[in-house]
Amino acid sequence: MTKRIGFVLNPIAGMGGAVGLKGTDGVVAEAVKRGAAPVSPGRAAKALMRLRQLRDEAADPPEIVWLAAAGAMGEDALRTAGFAPSEIVHTPAGDSVREDTLAATDGFLAAGVDLILFCGGDGTARDIAGRAGSGTPVLGIPAGVKMFSGVFGTTPEHAADILHDWSAGRIGTADVDVLDLDEEKYRAGEWAVRRYHHARTPYAAEFVQAAKSVVHGIDEATAKEDIAAFVLEEYAAPGRLLILGAGTTVEAVGRALGVEKTLLGIDAVADGRTVGRDLDAKGLRVLLARYPDRRLVLSPIGAQGFVLGRGTLQIRPDAVREIGPENIVVVATPAKIAETPVLRFDTGDPALDAALCGDGYLPVITGYRFRKRVKAAH
Repeated sequence: MTKRIGFVLNPIAGMGGAVGLKGTDGVVAEAVKRGAAPVSPGRAAKALMRLRQLRDEAADPPEIVWLAAAGAMGEDALRTAGFAPSEIVHTPAGDSVREDTLAATDGFLAAGVDLILFCGGDGTARDIAGRAGSGTPVLGIPAGVKMFSGVFGTTPEHAADILHDWSAGRIGTADVDVLDLDEEKYRAGEWAVRRYHHARTPYAAEFVQAAKSVVHGIDEATAKEDIAAFVLEEYAAPGRLLILGAGTTVEAVGRALGVEKTLLGIDAVADGRTVGRDLDAKGLRVLLARYPDRRLVLSPIGAQGFVLGRGTLQIRPDAVREIGPENIVVVATPAKIAETPVLRFDTGDPALDAALCGDGYLPVITGYRFRKRVKAAH
């Protein structure tokens, strides 16, 4: 039962997150200027090493024939994990660009692969799914700033679990949506997500993320105001730093505090005034050194359930550890929680993700003096 798998890696995916750019499309030079480091090679390595482990432990693993893009676009990561590609379908002329991803995908499809494995974000998923259509299955190793599409494993390791089970014939495929966010509008504070394609992906419900849902309920506005009032009453102590994540629920918290909150950025408030706006990782570190008492207020992405690890790359694992899991305040309206049965963490640090999940349930503020325990996983 041989499987032919094409592998392509987007080397710049995710670089804009930690430096506050909310994406990397069209701003690679600026990301590098701000000190951004590559993210996707490390994420790919985690997935491929996990796959290597699973195959080494299996009694009779199915044969995999690998096809890849050359060098940093896939070949290097495969060889490091002990997988030798049998065919290089595309070699970029220089630093990889979108056209190289498209060319590699065309090469995979021409060679008749059974699945395309990629490492990147929604932009990469959109490019590959646009070529593959609903025919050849695709599976994503999450490495972007934004990942709203349903083709991604919830973590790199889970992507490997999915691939291993699919290659052994233990799971089938499902049709999912491929979504993408307009990064220019995103940076300007507008959330413009749209569906671009359908795609087939190997499906294991516990390991594949749902496509992002923007949840609206008839009492959403009131619920957000009630949540904000409770956060203000419970957590806005003198001298305390409140770090506010993205989203409309946390934006309501900003209004209750009397400050203007960036909808999609990370802001910080202390003693009723904004002390950090649209922070990057470095700016957040400066504030953590200045304020020993702090709380981090976050709202999960609807349906997917990610609290950290999707759209919050400015908040690095070392900062999360310094803040402390016990000082993370999760807020969500009842309507959002109804469509988000599991909260997830994917900080890039598996031990930290496990610590953030606690006993497997997290308290979520859903109204004024109302909390609900919600299942957590990583």
